[in-house]
Amino acid sequence: MAIFDPKSRYVKHSRIVVARDRRGREVAALMPAEPPAETPLGDHRKKDYQRLDHLAAHYLEDDCGYWRLAEINNVIVPDALAEAEFVTIPVPKGG
Repeated sequence: MAIFDPKSRYVKHSRIVVARDRRGREVAALMPAEPPAETPLGDHRKKDYQRLDHLAAHYLEDDCGYWRLAEINNVIVPDALAEAEFVTIPVPKGG
């Protein structure tokens, strides 16, 4: 089974299901992570050069937390925010 980074959303917010394939073998599958509840901190007016990992590093002190920005902005693919003028920022964990 896969091992996830301790900061990964899959550690706490997803589940593993076991199913049988056509040959009758048990196969484990990772279900998509349920989005964690996020409280908005506010909106950030994005500049042309800013990427989500930049914003996550600045506001969340975690450049790998860009997925939290995608979740709170209701987009599945983070690149969907590339042309957004405003990006909603969640409250940092522990903040």
